[in-house]
Amino acid sequence: MIQFDEKIYFYLLAIIPVMALSFFFLQIWKKKTQKRFADLKLLRRLAPNKSNFKSTLKLVLLLAGISFLVLGLVNPKIGTKLETVKREGVDIVFALDVSKSMLAEDIAPNRLEKSKRIVSEIINQLASDRIGIIAYAGQAYPQLPITTDYGAAKMFLQSMNTDMLSSQGTAINAAIDLASTYYDDSQQTNRVLFIVSDGEDHSESSTINAVEKATQNGIRVYTIGVGSTKGAPIPIKRNGIVESLKKDNEGEVVITKLNENVLTEIANQGNGEYIDGSNTENAVEYIKEELNRMDKTEFEAKQFAEYKDQFQWFLAAGFLFLFLDIFVLDRKTQWLKKLNLFNEHDDEQD
Repeated sequence: MIQFDEKIYFYLLAIIPVMALSFFFLQIWKKKTQKRFADLKLLRRLAPNKSNFKSTLKLVLLLAGISFLVLGLVNPKIGTKLETVKREGVDIVFALDVSKSMLAEDIAPNRLEKSKRIVSEIINQLASDRIGIIAYAGQAYPQLPITTDYGAAKMFLQSMNTDMLSSQGTAINAAIDLASTYYDDSQQTNRVLFIVSDGEDHSESSTINAVEKATQNGIRVYTIGVGSTKGAPIPIKRNGIVESLKKDNEGEVVITKLNENVLTEIANQGNGEYIDGSNTENAVEYIKEELNRMDKTEFEAKQFAEYKDQFQWFLAAGFLFLFLDIFVLDRKTQWLKKLNLFNEHDDEQD
C-alpha cells in the first residue's frame, strides 16, 4: 500500500506540459526566424556542430529531473508490514434516507446535507469502532460494508445523493433488513443502527416487524430526525436553480413534514432513542455519550503498521537527470555525427 505525505506538491507537475509546449513553439519560432534571414542549408554549414537532437534530449532530461524531484517532495511511503491489530469498539451502521423528500430545505442547507454532516461529525468522534453505511429510498443499497477506514467512510458519505436509487419512496424496513446482514456473527460486539431520516415511511407495518427481528439479533436501533414538523416543499432544481416544486397527482404542491412519531416508535421498539437532529452539536454529543456507555468488544483488524519513506530514491533520480542535463551540450558528438540521424551529411553535400 502506498501513501503520499504532501499531495499538494503534485500541482507542481503542471509546469511540465507548460515547458514542453513552450519548447515546441520556440522551435517553430526559431525556424521561421531563420528562414527570414538566411538559407537553412547555409546555416547548417556555418554551424555544422549544432545538434537539434541534443536540444530535445536536454529538455527530456530536465523534465524527467523535475518530475522526480516533485515526487520526492510528495514523499511516497510504502507499507511494508501488515499487522493484525486488536481493537475494542462497537459495530455501527448508518442508514441514510436518500428519498426526494430529503431535498426539502426546512433545515439548512437541506435535509440530506444536514444528515451527511451529522454522520460525518459522529465519525469524527469515533476511535476504534467499526462503521458501515446504507442508502435507502424505495429500496436499500449497501454503500459501505463494516470497516475501520473512516476516510473511506467519509468519501462514500459525501457521494450520496437522491439520484443514486431509481426506486423512490421510503422503505425503512428494507434498510433495517439490510443492516442486519452487516454484522459479523462470529464477533459479538455491541450492534448499533442509526436511521437518519425525516420519518416518512411507506412501509410502516413491515418496519415494526423488521425492528423486532433486528432486536432479536442484538441490534439497538436509534433514529435521528432531520427536518421540521411544519414541513416544506420539495424543490426541483437544475444547475442549482429552482425550476419548480414537486406536485402530487392532483397538481398540488407536496409539503413534506418531519414525522417524529414514526421515528420515536421505531427507536422505542428497537431499544434505542429518538434524537432530534436539528442541532448537530447537541445530537453528536448525545450520541457520543451513548456509545461511550456501551460495552466495547475486542475484535481484530488488519492494517499496515509500518510505512517507509521512499523520497530519497526520487530525489536521487531527479538530481541525476539534472546533472546529466548540465553536461549535455548542444554540440554534436562524434558518434552522433556518424549516426546521421537527421540526414545532415546529405544536406551538406548538396
